[in-house]
Amino acid sequence: MPAAATRQLADVLLDRGLISPGDLARAQSEQQRSGKSLGRVLIELGLFSEADLVAALANHLGLEFVDLSDTAVDTAAAALVPQALARRYCVLPIALQPTGALVVAMSDPANVVALDDIRSVTGRDIRPVVATRGDILAAIDRYARMGESVEDVADELGGGDDELADLSELKEIVDDAPIVRFVNSLINQAVQDRASDIHIEPQENEVRVRYRVDGVLHEVTSQSRKIIAGVVSRLKIMADLDIAERRIPQDGRISVKAAGRAIDLRVSTLPTVYGEKVVMRILDKTSILLELSDLGFMDHNYARYEASFSKPYGMILVTGPTGSGKSTTLYATLNVINDPGVNIVTVEDPVEYRLPGVNQVQINPKAGLTFAGALRSILRQDPDVVLVGEMRDHETAQMGMEAALTGHLVLSTLHTNDAPSAVTRLTEMGIDPFLVASAVDVVLAQRLARRLCKKCRQPYQPTPAEMTAAGLPWRDADALPTLFRAVGCSQCARTGYRGRLAVHEVMPVSEEIERLIVERASTDDIAKFARAQGMRTLREDGLAKVLLGETTLEEVARVVV
Repeated sequence: MPAAATRQLADVLLDRGLISPGDLARAQSEQQRSGKSLGRVLIELGLFSEADLVAALANHLGLEFVDLSDTAVDTAAAALVPQALARRYCVLPIALQPTGALVVAMSDPANVVALDDIRSVTGRDIRPVVATRGDILAAIDRYARMGESVEDVADELGGGDDELADLSELKEIVDDAPIVRFVNSLINQAVQDRASDIHIEPQENEVRVRYRVDGVLHEVTSQSRKIIAGVVSRLKIMADLDIAERRIPQDGRISVKAAGRAIDLRVSTLPTVYGEKVVMRILDKTSILLELSDLGFMDHNYARYEASFSKPYGMILVTGPTGSGKSTTLYATLNVINDPGVNIVTVEDPVEYRLPGVNQVQINPKAGLTFAGALRSILRQDPDVVLVGEMRDHETAQMGMEAALTGHLVLSTLHTNDAPSAVTRLTEMGIDPFLVASAVDVVLAQRLARRLCKKCRQPYQPTPAEMTAAGLPWRDADALPTLFRAVGCSQCARTGYRGRLAVHEVMPVSEEIERLIVERASTDDIAKFARAQGMRTLREDGLAKVLLGETTLEEVARVVV
């Protein structure tokens, strides 16, 4: 921490009762031995986090402490201070007040030289707030490139809105450097932040940009409404869409290189009352190289699932809601099966990832190529393994079942809440129960839960009441286990979570379950019998991962009913 801000650190911490005299003496002794600053020693000894120390000093100085990972930064404000100056003094403007004053996050608010230089460069009054050095430098990387072009974009578009009349003028604007830089910075930053989706949303007085990271949306910036027409049109041109058509939804695809990786973006536009909203799904081609072992299978579930895809025929169904990782699991399964001696053909809508050595078919309803039509043709292509993106209708499901019974391994997805309800859903679609019972070999239900950040997760002892409420097996004679809770650090953007893991429920279709299906037994009866045969429910699998310290009780409760 900066010398100007840490001179009275020991006195501040003692006066506020934040540290014991014994711990302080131990830290000062280590400081003398190592030559490091007292703040750094306190952090390394685990007595404080950097954020806690900076917050204590900010409070002592009568200044506001801000957590930049949870604060929306006005990129127009960030652009008012050159990057070189921001890095030299470790400062970042984060907002403009109605009075015209500039709110500046600083790691050393006592640096009067920095304050004078920023005041001179911007010509504005400065209101300093305090943030950690690491957060400020990370935010400079995130917002400075974006902010450089925002004002230029707004100026280029002048008083215009999303109703620009001159199409030739709009094309000139979207090909200009500022708008190109802004769009590129949005994509690059999303990839660096491990986002799965980018949302560009026009509001009444602004444009909001949000990233979905680990399944949760976070606002990253809001901008003037003036830029919406240029940004949307730039993305439409990149996705080969019609920039003159703003009344109907459009879908397209963009291939770019971001953060040194080949990235595909699935672009969807939607007309709203305030203009066109754009959502881009980020398809990172490196993720298709995932192994099944990377997806968080417990040994028990993996053994049951592996037994099914090792067979030469039968149907494997992966179920769950949208965004639960079904496609990733199927692709990882194909990676295991993929071999020069195996003919694999897929039919998808859309083809999200290109798999080497796999024949992939994109359906095109406008041209008459449906799932059922494509599947009918695929079965004449001598396939060994067929992946059907989704069992959407009776005809597709019927053909998939028949293919599974005639010597093909068929993989597909369904939208159901758990594994036992998948077979009931198929019979409700009009498939004969005996066909379902004979064709389906295994049903895998899954959800995605956020994975605890290994760097900052905090152990704690749950109470017996918490254990009982969570449904964890616990008896009075047993010692309570050690669980972990989310804390938050710079490594995980203060969320406490980094990455996701799957929670699974694997139900092999045994002879007894086949009999229940043929008898049109209820989902509850099938589930009861499957559990008796060793099936672990989604909740049980999630709780097992809580006990392993991989996720939290709150996450399991969020994703599993």
